[in-house]
Amino acid sequence: MELIPQAMFDLYALSLPWGLSFVGHMPYRAWRTADGRAWGVLTRDVAANTYGCMAMRQRVDLVWALVLDEAGFDSYDEAESRIAAHLQEGAPRESMPRNTARRPNIFDSAGLPTCTLFQHLSRKSRHKAAWMIGHLYYSLPRPDANWVRDFQTENLHTRLWELHLLACFREQGRFVSQQHRSPDFRISRRNGECAWIEAVTTNPAERYDHATTWAEPPPSDLMDRVLGQAAVRFANTIRSKLQRRYDQLAHVAGQPFALAIADFHAQGSMTWSRQALIAYLYGEYASTEVIDGKKQAVGVKIEHLLGEQKIPAGLFRFPENAGLSAIIFSNGCSLAKFGRVLVSMTQHDEFTNTRFGEIFDRTPGALKGIPFCLDVTSPEYRDLWPQGYEPWSAELEVFHNPLAKHPLSREVLPEATHWFRQDQDTVCEAFYETQILHSRTFVQPKTQLPFTLESFLKSGTETSNSESADEV
Repeated sequence: MELIPQAMFDLYALSLPWGLSFVGHMPYRAWRTADGRAWGVLTRDVAANTYGCMAMRQRVDLVWALVLDEAGFDSYDEAESRIAAHLQEGAPRESMPRNTARRPNIFDSAGLPTCTLFQHLSRKSRHKAAWMIGHLYYSLPRPDANWVRDFQTENLHTRLWELHLLACFREQGRFVSQQHRSPDFRISRRNGECAWIEAVTTNPAERYDHATTWAEPPPSDLMDRVLGQAAVRFANTIRSKLQRRYDQLAHVAGQPFALAIADFHAQGSMTWSRQALIAYLYGEYASTEVIDGKKQAVGVKIEHLLGEQKIPAGLFRFPENAGLSAIIFSNGCSLAKFGRVLVSMTQHDEFTNTRFGEIFDRTPGALKGIPFCLDVTSPEYRDLWPQGYEPWSAELEVFHNPLAKHPLSREVLPEATHWFRQDQDTVCEAFYETQILHSRTFVQPKTQLPFTLESFLKSGTETSNSESADEV
């Protein structure tokens, strides 16, 4: 057995049913086998002065299985020996449970056609992202039968979003189950409080190759940017899901139900479309006005989105949408995110990962973000978050429906940024002090000259969701 550091334990723990949630016995020391087939954690209850142990092993289809979960040992040595019995180097993987189908290999296409972005995962610069994707896929409780083929073809981003959500939920210590075909997830707290979540992505009217298409610049006109095509795509996607009445399903009725949405309607759109979602949900967008000689942000109410459809704005203003408790959103679901988290945890990669963009400025009255450009392995970058590495939930936001029949408690997802109505105002409560408004990630071999934002801007180089850069 070899010891694993805290950050890597946090990564492996995403395969546990409760993720990073522990009660009484808290993680004390963790190990893994050199072949990567098993890992275990020794826990300790300081108050009771007892020890516990947990071990996870791969099945023959690579799915993680909990094979040991015991507590109440009087000695550290006894608990460690129990773990060691399950972490023997070279031991065969766990056999398949009875009446359980083998899970398809996520990277085996069996000679069938695949999308270009999936093919990019075999490149050296994507190995970290590929490993993380595989780890999370084999940690899913019960993916549907079409999951792998969807991931290997044009629905890769939708399936990537599901993995991102799984990581966010378990990072926050939530039990994740997939016992029903829909909604996609049921998450619950230790006290029994729960919520149902359906994952969805906005997609382009005409499919394009995410790996080779250049990022499109955002609309230059503010109205077009917040009320135009992006807002329309959000509206159509959300309305289509609401028509399925997930909240009225027998296993969901009477409980909070939320839609989790990520935007892929245009190449690079996730870097700027967040404002459009907020405008559609609340029927209001932020503009600037000069008041008493100073520029200030003011809210501008709207009735309809732009376009021939004249879609009503303010989804949360209509009582007929009361079955929707909240909209969950992130502008961080990309291949870059999956690679960055692992790189920031391990502080090592044979490629340089540089992230640049804007951080939300919490100074009262601030109208713009704070520019940043940092190496993902640098102390300055890792110190942006209390964990000492980039968390999965860093960009996760929850927009609460003030008219919801069954409100989603903020404690269900405590490490997200929450938006809710209070005294006629929209209030924001953030778990992380650092909130990145938008960013891009530049990946390059370490043999090249170091990436700087100044040289990037001077060169006029465009970025795409490809080998060298990802939209975030």
